Amino acid sequence: MTDTEIEITADLVRDLLQEQHPDLAGLTIREVAGGWGNQMWRLGDELAVRMQRMDPTPELQLKERRWLPVLAPRLPLPVPTPVRFGEPSERFPKHWTVMTWVPGEPLDHGTISRDAHAADTLAGFLQALHVEAPAEAPIATDRGAHPRNCTDGFENFFQAVAPDDIAADVRTVWDDAVAAHAWEGPPVWVHGDLHPANVVVSDGTLSGIVDFGDMFAGDPAWDLAAAWVVLPAGTASRFFDVYAQADEAAIRRARGLAAMKSLFLMLMGQNGDRGLPGGKPNWGPAGRAALDRVLKGV
Repeated sequence: MTDTEIEITADLVRDLLQEQHPDLAGLTIREVAGGWGNQMWRLGDELAVRMQRMDPTPELQLKERRWLPVLAPRLPLPVPTPVRFGEPSERFPKHWTVMTWVPGEPLDHGTISRDAHAADTLAGFLQALHVEAPAEAPIATDRGAHPRNCTDGFENFFQAVAPDDIAADVRTVWDDAVAAHAWEGPPVWVHGDLHPANVVVSDGTLSGIVDFGDMFAGDPAWDLAAAWVVLPAGTASRFFDVYAQADEAAIRRARGLAAMKSLFLMLMGQNGDRGLPGGKPNWGPAGRAALDRVLKGV
């Protein structure tokens, strides 16, 4: 059995806690649905265990361990913060981390009904996050680049799932993003992976942000794409007004990146419909709805 084939069960999680953090081993353990690179288990009422699963290296977890304690105190929404480290062992040769639990429901299983409040909340969160990052902050390897350097990824998603009736409009949005000026400011902290599964909602609005494994220092447009990928229709303009730090070029880049992210969600949904590993059937409709919002503009 290879590392990636290790079956992660509640008994395994409890055994690991007993070995490395025995004071936590008596808490209730419940599996959390979803997750691919990492698998989550609820630990009691206030904690969660993040288990490295399909991620080939521990880099993403180690990044969260290093930087979330730095970022969390200045962010206006709850984010998962590491409280204990689990090290590779004979029982489980991968990393795992005990983190604070962010209460609420992931947006891919929930809804936003307080549109304006959600837009204001996301804008405030990203204002707080998008500050100049220190020189030692992580740099993105597979994301974070200007859209012109992401054309291969866009084309793959586009050819796979772009609906024929709107394909030309989607390409126009992408081409406009490719033509936009590059980010000229200092690299700022960027979450890097804001989509419905990584946004937590409660009481009809945003209540938390999770999964910072892809965070990097770079162009904030990668997060600003959430104006279309996460927020309800008709709220992008309000979001950018409240955020107040995005020039025209940043909005153009963000809109193109939102188109690419929407296509990715649609592809993951298609993979889920086909029963392929990692597929998420409910992401397909979310991706198409996001793409429709992208095409309506700001």
